Amino acid sequence: MRIAIDARELVGRPTGVGRYLSELLAAWGELAAATSHEFVLCTPEPIAGLRAGALRLSSAVSPGAGTLWEQLVLPRLVASVGADVLFSPAYTCPLRCSVPIVLVIHDVSFAAHPEWFSWREGLRRRTLGWLGARRAVKVLTLSDFSKREIVGCLGIDQARIDVIYLGVSSLRAPVAREPLVLYVGSVFNRRHVPELIEGFSRLAARLPDVRLEIVGDNRTMPHVDLDALIASSGAAARIRARSYVSDEELASQYGSASAFAFLSEYEGFGLTPLEAMAAGIPIVVLDTEIAREVYGPAAIYLERPDPTLIAAGLERALVDHDERDRLLEAGTRQLARYSWRECAQRTLQALLTAT
Repeated sequence: MRIAIDARELVGRPTGVGRYLSELLAAWGELAAATSHEFVLCTPEPIAGLRAGALRLSSAVSPGAGTLWEQLVLPRLVASVGADVLFSPAYTCPLRCSVPIVLVIHDVSFAAHPEWFSWREGLRRRTLGWLGARRAVKVLTLSDFSKREIVGCLGIDQARIDVIYLGVSSLRAPVAREPLVLYVGSVFNRRHVPELIEGFSRLAARLPDVRLEIVGDNRTMPHVDLDALIASSGAAARIRARSYVSDEELASQYGSASAFAFLSEYEGFGLTPLEAMAAGIPIVVLDTEIAREVYGPAAIYLERPDPTLIAAGLERALVDHDERDRLLEAGTRQLARYSWRECAQRTLQALLTAT
């Protein structure tokens, strides 16, 4: 079978969906059932440096961008390579396409919380998400929580939706723990990074050596000036924010951190706290339905993103040795639920049965 993939998220600096897709390709490259098929990456520009093992991988490139590329150019690429099925891993898909489509909807924040988006972007996402979910032969999502959200917000029959958990990879680096709090992920308003900065500043007044690293592109809307918040925090010398780091630098951060904060009130899954858990770092998260589903007993849960609670939670993660031991032991059990190999197997099966 020839499987076409909308691989736009692999162009440039892959984050989020790009990392999901790159991990799937790497796992398929080690899966005997996948190596008998051909995978065609459809992109607006060439991609280099993929980990794909023994996977039969080719590419189809045609320039363009955004929704017009997805709706007009991508279907022509799919037809030109003689694909049997299209895998659309990033929320939306072509509404007119000559082959069956398997669509991944990671979450429906655009429908559940329209206030988080500009009216134009929100309307685009809601329209294409609703129509795409009906066009697709199969919808995949990452958690039971997201499945319920898709059913409730988009009105999709739950029988057409499969839940496939992500895997988790430990980014390998020498471990040399420091009094470092780490945040990794795109910065959205719902992830309460300003409150994290304020909570950390209160903690820094009590722990003179602690530092905070924020890694993620600032996508807040309305825009929040993180640099200004850091400069006025009272702990500016001990806080650093960067929009992107290499995999090698990220692995080094995971090897150095002693606590991980991810104060999101809404996610479809939430991968980076699991990566921290795999790296042996206690995690501090908001107490939400999705967080309980994914992280189970292996997290410090905060009732709300209050700076006082954040400071207390981070202090527990950093200096309470009994709590750290409990979290790391629970984390080992929790991580057993997540496998990129199983994710790849089940995703491949969805693609093969879509035709």
